[in-house]
Amino acid sequence: MSDAIHQTLPPLTALRSFEAASRHGSFSRAADELCVTHGAVSRQVKVLEDWAGIALFDRVGKRVVLTSAGRRFADKVSSAFGDIATAVRTLRAEQSAVRVLTLNVLPTFAMRWLLPRLSKFQFAHPQIELRLVTSDQPLDRTAPGQFDVAVRRKSTLPAREFRTGIVFTEDELPVCSPAFATANPIGDPADIKSLPLLVADTRAGSWDRWFAAAGESGVSSEAALRRFDHFYLALQAAIDGLGLALGPLPLIEEDLAQGRLVAPLSEPKLSAVPYCWAVRSSEADDPAVVQFLTWLEEEALAFRSSREVAGSSSAGDW
Repeated sequence: MSDAIHQTLPPLTALRSFEAASRHGSFSRAADELCVTHGAVSRQVKVLEDWAGIALFDRVGKRVVLTSAGRRFADKVSSAFGDIATAVRTLRAEQSAVRVLTLNVLPTFAMRWLLPRLSKFQFAHPQIELRLVTSDQPLDRTAPGQFDVAVRRKSTLPAREFRTGIVFTEDELPVCSPAFATANPIGDPADIKSLPLLVADTRAGSWDRWFAAAGESGVSSEAALRRFDHFYLALQAAIDGLGLALGPLPLIEEDLAQGRLVAPLSEPKLSAVPYCWAVRSSEADDPAVVQFLTWLEEEALAFRSSREVAGSSSAGDW
């Protein structure tokens, strides 16, 4: 680095602290990510503000909010760190015959759709080693370089700096174990309201939306709800006979086919937010990323086509 360039750049530690704090909107969460104290992040941000001669955050009580200048600067810094992460991966890949591709996906999607198919990708692309991380953290709070391809529900995708595409959409309907259905006869939506209802924090309000679609007033009592922090736990609880969950087609179709779950009512099906892939725009042309996304979209297309064929031959028959 030339002396002229060096003199125009602030300390790297200050930039890292600012980038993490701006992404999280919190000095404390930035400190957790960087494994330092809240005070250390605050001091480094102050170093950067003094260096620049301008406030980058407004301090509002215990909260910090980016100023307009801070927001513009954060966009540039985040993009620059993403470019550095891409350059580092490229450099490492040149020294190895194997490219490690990190996937950051939702837990339920990973367990019920992606994992059963990944062996096909590995067989076709032995030069790419997949590393699977499950998370529901918003992508704009995830540090640059922490993943290559992510899968999230569309409603949570950031508006900028990412390319995205739809994997598939869901339809949700009530499901339970065969034993639970036998013990609790269900003929219409009103019969469900007094039964134990399983819900995940990540899909809060889904039962109210389903009841509204069914023309019912909603959950009769909060006491009827059994809450879980992850959706896959709610589905497993339904399989184990603990109550009714809103099961997403297509993720539960194998459970329905094998008799682990039954759908007492075939209607209404509640249209849910699609699952989407996302990659940072700066990394979208990486050859390994392109190969994985090509495979993912081919798998998704084949899956959607098979569902359409099955649906036309057995419409509404679960």
